[in-house]
Amino acid sequence: MALPERPAERHRQVAGLFTDKVRRTRSWDAPSPVAGWTARDVVRHLTEWFPGFLAAGAGIELPRGPSVDENPVAAWQVHCDGVQAVLDDPDTAHRELTNPHLGNLPLQTAIDQFYTADVFMHTWDLARATGQDDRLDPDFCAQLLGGMEQMEQILRSSGQFGARVEVPGDADTQAKLLGFIGRDPYWPGR
Repeated sequence: MALPERPAERHRQVAGLFTDKVRRTRSWDAPSPVAGWTARDVVRHLTEWFPGFLAAGAGIELPRGPSVDENPVAAWQVHCDGVQAVLDDPDTAHRELTNPHLGNLPLQTAIDQFYTADVFMHTWDLARATGQDDRLDPDFCAQLLGGMEQMEQILRSSGQFGARVEVPGDADTQAKLLGFIGRDPYWPGR
């Protein structure tokens, strides 16, 4: 099933899938495919990096829920609902995000490209860590991979992605995307 093109609808669907994984997680201390991270740390990452990015670049303060250590499900839900409210706000269409590395971008575009894409990729991490269905939308995998391959050197130098993990040439698009961002798509070994 293809993901919607509109940023608000794409976030709703991508974040909804992540929310399902969050709600079904039974062991928050389970190791994740991200070295040194647990399932809880996947949620922590998403709820902690983006509020500062949004506040610094667009002057928007997201609501804060409980800490991820206290209640990862509630922390995620408050955060997710806050991001969706920003995307659903009609005024967002006229706002920009300013970043010294990115310049000025329409706010919806910035959220979609940097945050929603991050939620999408980390959905695999959480699903894999917790033994849930880890399949991602193949069309969006291909779209992300195509865009990221064009700026691989910049991405690698940012420190935000691990070294590429080589996958077989006949691997599916999801495995190729995961390998590109530094994940072993077969973790923990099948």
